[in-house]
Amino acid sequence: MSQPISFLSSLSQPGKLILDGATGTELHRRGVDTGLPLWSANALLTDRGLEILRQIHEDYLRAGADIITTNTFRTHRRALAPSGNADRALELTRRAVETARAAIAAVRAETPKFIAGSISTLEDCYRPDLVPSDEELRAEHAERIDHLVQCGVDLILIETVNTIREALVMAKLAVAAGVPVVVSFVCNREGKILSGESLTEAANKSLSLGVSVLGVNCGPTADLAKPLAELKQACGAKFPLIAYGNIGYADEKVGWVNTDAEKPEAYCRHASGWDVKIVGGCCGTTPEHIRQLKLALK
Repeated sequence: MSQPISFLSSLSQPGKLILDGATGTELHRRGVDTGLPLWSANALLTDRGLEILRQIHEDYLRAGADIITTNTFRTHRRALAPSGNADRALELTRRAVETARAAIAAVRAETPKFIAGSISTLEDCYRPDLVPSDEELRAEHAERIDHLVQCGVDLILIETVNTIREALVMAKLAVAAGVPVVVSFVCNREGKILSGESLTEAANKSLSLGVSVLGVNCGPTADLAKPLAELKQACGAKFPLIAYGNIGYADEKVGWVNTDAEKPEAYCRHASGWDVKIVGGCCGTTPEHIRQLKLALK
């Protein structure tokens, strides 16, 4: 770990931590091919893509982000296989982490900045019916987590998870790897995990594993207050939560369609009111959203 203050120590300090905003949709905004099956991982294949990725990380840091999310959402064998890149999982993960680290070095911030190693479901984040067997989950997620730990991330960010079963497999493996673990679920408009399971059940089972932070992400901004309230009640007032909403909608062909439905000021009206320790932006959000959020939280 390169930080003078650890991520876990930062959780106990006053004030909120700012997570960055979207990576994949921001790459698309800046002219990088983010078409499926590789989506955001396309940026890791070319010098131009890596340069734009580093610029995005830097822009988020300058906007006020304390935590930078690695572009590793799809750098695992299962996601890379359709493009013939399955054996490059570690290589592309390392490129993503090194690019985040280079951005932090370039910005030379006065406060600690942390690298969150992003992983999500093996299959579609919005299809809980596609979750593989426990044996497949353990084998494939173990490799993903090992790659991120090898590359030196400060924490594992398990995000956009749609079932308790897959979340627990990932969380158990990540905690065993000896790094702080953040778990964030994707919910429907009723505040349930997409599988139909409750966040109270998810919290009860996750807390027993030793995760450091729980939360919700990748839902419409206005819909996150309800599941966050349930999590707060289940976890207790002092347990740190995380929240980051999206702008737009998923599409089977292009991955994500930006709508700019929530301008930065409108997004911040929701996000600045969430009773969480870590707040940022998900799909569709930009460095300007994070800059406005930082200002709002002051």
